[in-house]
This record gives sequence, C-alpha cells and structure tokens, in this order.
Amino acid sequence: MQKFLFVAAALIVAAPAVFAQSGATPAPNAEQRIEQRQANQERRIEQGEKSGTLTQREANRLEKRQARVERMEQKAAADGTITRKEAAHVEHAQDVESRRIARQKHDRQHDFNHDGRKDAPRKGS
Repeated sequence: MQKFLFVAAALIVAAPAVFAQSGATPAPNAEQRIEQRQANQERRIEQGEKSGTLTQREANRLEKRQARVERMEQKAAADGTITRKEAAHVEHAQDVESRRIARQKHDRQHDFNHDGRKDAPRKGS
C-alpha cells in the first residue's frame, strides 16, 4: 500500500512538469505547413493583382503584412525548431491575413484595366 501511495504521489508531482513542457515541444511538420500556407497566400495576392480584383495599393498592403508574418516565422525558427506555441502564434497570424486577403479580393474595388486606379462600380451591380 505504501508503494502505491509513493507512486501516486510521484505521478502527481511530476504531472504538472510534463504538461508545462508541452508548449516547448517541437510541432511536427509545422515549418512545412507554415511555409506552404505562406506560399499559397502570396500566390492568392499575385492572382488578385493579375485579375484586377486587387488594386495595386491593396496588393502592396497585403504583401507588407505577409512579410510581417514571414518575419514572425523566421523569428520562431531562429533557434532551429518551431514549438507548438510558436506555430500556433504564426498560424493565427496567417488566419488573420487569409481573411484579410479574401475580404480585399471581394470588396468591389477593382482595377480590371490595370491602369493603377480604382475602376468605377459597374452599373446594375
């Protein structure tokens, strides 16, 4: 019975230390996932520029924000590994930027003729 109590007490003492380290463990494939998503979002911005659904000003602003997320990723990977907590932080920033890209592409500000100025809204739309 004493042996059981000793083991139970040891588990209770050790458990918080194990769970506290879970944020510091490397996130499997986090770097690949973050890199792929970064490339996808940059491609979405380029496609929006080419199609005219993004004005030049919108595209420049979105690219600056993507660069900010890229710097966050580089800072997280500076020590050689991206922890789960760091990955979650970068992925949250990517979520925010993804929504911003979608919102800008569908906000009815267009430059279909690529003259650098916003086109007037179409009649009947």
